[in-house]
Amino acid sequence: MQFGSALTALVWCSVFAHIRCDSCRWETLPSAGLRVNCSSQGFRTVPQLPADVTELLLQHNLLTTVTPGLFDTLHNLQLINLSVNPFHCDCSIRYLSHWLKRNHAMSGIAVCASPAELAHRHIDGLADADFPSCYSAECSGWVYNSVLCFVLCFLIGLLLWCLQLARNSTYTLGINEKHSGLEAESLRSLKPKHRARMRRSIGSDDMDNPLLNMELLPQILDVLHKQHNIKIKVP
Repeated sequence: MQFGSALTALVWCSVFAHIRCDSCRWETLPSAGLRVNCSSQGFRTVPQLPADVTELLLQHNLLTTVTPGLFDTLHNLQLINLSVNPFHCDCSIRYLSHWLKRNHAMSGIAVCASPAELAHRHIDGLADADFPSCYSAECSGWVYNSVLCFVLCFLIGLLLWCLQLARNSTYTLGINEKHSGLEAESLRSLKPKHRARMRRSIGSDDMDNPLLNMELLPQILDVLHKQHNIKIKVP
């Protein structure tokens, strides 16, 4: 039996080289199970363990928390002892609390050492109300993400609506019979002295001539209407 236990420990040490196998004691149980005794070794974190471990002894160490999901892979675990560890019962301890509640029959007593308001409380007896700051932070994050998602969706929808509106819109421009350019229209709004000054600068003949080549006007109207959905209204 001792030879089998030593052989099992040697095999697992070779597979999980980062485990302090010289500190933990490995023993093959009569029921073909595997006991790993890592008590009183000063561990601050739970070492990586083989999936077929059936008994795990971690009492009298320096554990303050357990990584979420760590025990979920130990499907053959039948007994665990986490007593006499300085567990810090903050948000990170919720996984261990829920796990101990589901597996209460196989676990020893695990007690909170800090913070002061939760000291000496059994970890498997903690409730969600003991972690109000954790849930408020999660709720705030959820509300922020929801609002941000809503705003982004609204902006995207508004942009798509504007694009659709612009595509379906028709623009109508009116062209004066005498003056066909925007410059002539803007000149009409000037005061008489400004118009006189403008006439002297560009010449009176140019003012009376249309700024558009009337021979090209049908082609221009056709291009504006087909490609840009712009209609020209000639009074």
